[in-house]
Amino acid sequence: MDKVKIGLLGVGHLGKIHLKCLKNTEFELVGIYDPDPAVQAYVKKEHQIPVFKSAEKLIAAVDAVDIVSTTITHYDLAIYAINNGKHAFIEKPVASSLGKAKQILAATAKNGVKVQVGHVERYNPAIVSLKDRNVSPKFIEGHRLTTFNTRGNDVSVILDLMIHDLDLILELVKSEIVDVQANGVCVVNDTPDICNARITFQNGCVANLTGSRISVKQMRKLRIFQENEYISLDFLKKESQIIKLRSAEKEETIEGMTIDTNNGKKIITIENPAIVENNAIEDELKDFYNSIKYDSEVSVPVEAGVKALELAYLIAGKIQ
Repeated sequence: MDKVKIGLLGVGHLGKIHLKCLKNTEFELVGIYDPDPAVQAYVKKEHQIPVFKSAEKLIAAVDAVDIVSTTITHYDLAIYAINNGKHAFIEKPVASSLGKAKQILAATAKNGVKVQVGHVERYNPAIVSLKDRNVSPKFIEGHRLTTFNTRGNDVSVILDLMIHDLDLILELVKSEIVDVQANGVCVVNDTPDICNARITFQNGCVANLTGSRISVKQMRKLRIFQENEYISLDFLKKESQIIKLRSAEKEETIEGMTIDTNNGKKIITIENPAIVENNAIEDELKDFYNSIKYDSEVSVPVEAGVKALELAYLIAGKIQ
């Protein structure tokens, strides 16, 4: 395969970002489809990219699709593309229902195509800085707060915002869930605008997550507590900090603050892991390209998208 031809389905707020990022990948961007005439005119004028009259015609002209349309359209577009042998990048959440997500998973396996889910926070420099470190959480505290915005309100705050952290904790903890407790409130929309969930895993880890789209400030933080270690991740600032408790007797050359504990003298050290600046969306699209070009595993498979969605609906069910 000399060139990997791709089509963009959906050019809303996030779709416009994908459009610019695709130009910086090795994909050959064949065209876009969006039902909005204003969007069509914008793409023709600003980007000089062909606008297709239907999603079906665009899918027929490409090897892969980038689905960044509204969540409720993900299933129909993805199933059509996959069943026609096309690779697919699907923005999170993978579908608007768990049943539809599982059908996408089954179709992916049946057709042998590459399908990647856009859980972009996996590419945030803060979480990437932990890649080569031993992370074994005992407790996780997460806050993902944003101010009110009409965009994304076709789904609850759980599917809109919290699902980012659900995907991350499932990847970090790697244990079965044994209990979920949740509370949520509808303030502006008909679906919850603020939610708190407490998730208990079989290995004893507990994750306490809060998601809100009616806050007065932005916050996207994850705090991880494990044996003798506290990890703070700030996804907005793209920073990470690791505070460790070390044995003073064993590591006398380590600089830090010495304290007395019930287990003897300890040294508190603070480390700020190296952060590599990146464009997370561009990076995930490049990974998608490489999986097609070199027939390798996708970085965020449909299975991960289904698991995050399954947990999201479990939380939503507790609220109802």
